[in-house]
Amino acid sequence: MPRDERRMTFIVVPHDGRDLGTRSFEVSYRRLRAVGVLFLLAFVAWIAMAVSWAYVAAQAARVPHLKHEIARLQTEQAKQAQLADLLRRLESKYEQMRAMLGADRPQDSGSVWLPPAGADSDGAPASGHDPGADSVSFLPSAWPLARRGYVTRGHAGDATGLHPGVDIAVAAGSYIRTAGAGVVEAAGRDSVYGKYVRIRHRDGYESLYAHASQLFVAPNDSVEWHEVIALSGNSGTSTAPHLHFEIWKDGRPVDPIQQVTGDR
Repeated sequence: MPRDERRMTFIVVPHDGRDLGTRSFEVSYRRLRAVGVLFLLAFVAWIAMAVSWAYVAAQAARVPHLKHEIARLQTEQAKQAQLADLLRRLESKYEQMRAMLGADRPQDSGSVWLPPAGADSDGAPASGHDPGADSVSFLPSAWPLARRGYVTRGHAGDATGLHPGVDIAVAAGSYIRTAGAGVVEAAGRDSVYGKYVRIRHRDGYESLYAHASQLFVAPNDSVEWHEVIALSGNSGTSTAPHLHFEIWKDGRPVDPIQQVTGDR
């Protein structure tokens, strides 16, 4: 292919008022094309550098925000680690409480077995009061459960708004017994007490058993001393399985712990 020998002439005419004559320059087409390519490459390189600088500047502007976000995530991670440790400790305490309350004991299959009145959960006679002594058996003075429990909240007096009884932590499904012989005055469900039983005894005494899971008596039923009347549970306003136990004398609440003198 023959080389392009064409040339271009540039004439320069001075305009400074002096007669210096004109000057002319001849440039080949090949050289003009080379210069044009160089200018185009330089322009493209400049555009690329400008775009890169803009990107780097944008990323640099995000650095303070990213540092703040990293600090926030590290703080949250530390809190999560603390919460995980707290959860592990709570689970350990929960398992200890379950073991203390016997929540993992094997359950009998079939229908509920009710021990005889005046007997412990294994069927043996309960120590404490003699249910044959009529003057004693009608007083609410026996431990209201067929097993040991833990008093988690005591009696706070008879003023309005105070706690009129005691809360006894016990595994759900434990037998609730009468503190004394009497007549069932009320048995049903309440928004606060959940499933409850209220028994009328002699000499102006009443006893109340709340937060049960199942009731075995109805209003006007006669009950014996230490008879099983319900199963403990978590009904009503309650956060864990327990028995709320109250004793009233002449319309005023008394301290059940002081009143109960039977085996605990």
